[in-house]
Amino acid sequence: MELYDIGIGARVKHPSLGLGVVYNIDPSSIHIFFREHGEKPIARSFEDLVVIAPGAEVEPPELDIESVKDALREVLDEDNSLKKPVPLARRWQKGMLVMKPADPSLKSKEVPIEDFFHKIVMMRDRFRVLEQRINSHTGLSDQDKVELQQYITRCYGSLTTFNILFEDKEDHFVGQKG
Repeated sequence: MELYDIGIGARVKHPSLGLGVVYNIDPSSIHIFFREHGEKPIARSFEDLVVIAPGAEVEPPELDIESVKDALREVLDEDNSLKKPVPLARRWQKGMLVMKPADPSLKSKEVPIEDFFHKIVMMRDRFRVLEQRINSHTGLSDQDKVELQQYITRCYGSLTTFNILFEDKEDHFVGQKG
């Protein structure tokens, strides 16, 4: 019997830990405070846990867009690299990127270097977030994580051409070495 209908505040009895009170619940565990043994997580699939008194039925809060935005801001705030402004090298400031087609009858395209640089920096930051998500992903094996990291490293290597745009060397892309 899996314990999915147990609530916070429920009084329970464990065969070896004795009496306890449920103080937290997550998808895989019930967190119980035992007077003599302290806080212990118990798997929901543990069959010998007896509910003595039910807890309060607590409805999960409704997910709204503001909560999602707040959570996203918290995650982004934890990554200091997204806060730190990345300066464009002085020699390129107020410059233009000109793309000229081989056919002289076709019009060339000019893009402010600041706009192009901003896109490069956004790609770098998104690669960093992708790396973090890969490293913390529970469904990927270590071998899968290493393989995906190698692809990202190769992508960084492909972007090293744009390192001339960065003011500081520590902001440069670094690809595979050796």
